[in-house]
Amino acid sequence: MSAQKYSISGRPRPTGSQVDLYVWWAVRISSLALFVLALAHFAMTHFVFDPGDQSAEWVRQTRWNSVALRALDWGMLMAVLVHGFLGMRTVMQDYVPSRIKRGSLIGLYGIALLLFVLGTQVVVTLPMD
Repeated sequence: MSAQKYSISGRPRPTGSQVDLYVWWAVRISSLALFVLALAHFAMTHFVFDPGDQSAEWVRQTRWNSVALRALDWGMLMAVLVHGFLGMRTVMQDYVPSRIKRGSLIGLYGIALLLFVLGTQVVVTLPMD
């Protein structure tokens, strides 16, 4: 029986493909990014700005007129996409039958790419006052 290297969480670090190792690291890095970005988003929403003043008009005039806040929102969106889709990739590799795995992964990557493009388009093209 071969000895496996375990992370602190107990999930074995991939030892086969380099791609699997990169995905393993990307999921962990994106989870840390999500933690930081979600805390920053929470702080902006509840401490920096008064929640009582926040309406759809406030978001349009204040939040979306700040390049820094747009960048924060875009970064959080990208971290969610990376973390979610790479996690789903791992689940699909573990549980999807091999005869349909390739097509399923291509579909997953296609959806991820579509959401990346749409999310980026929204954040970049919304007009600023």
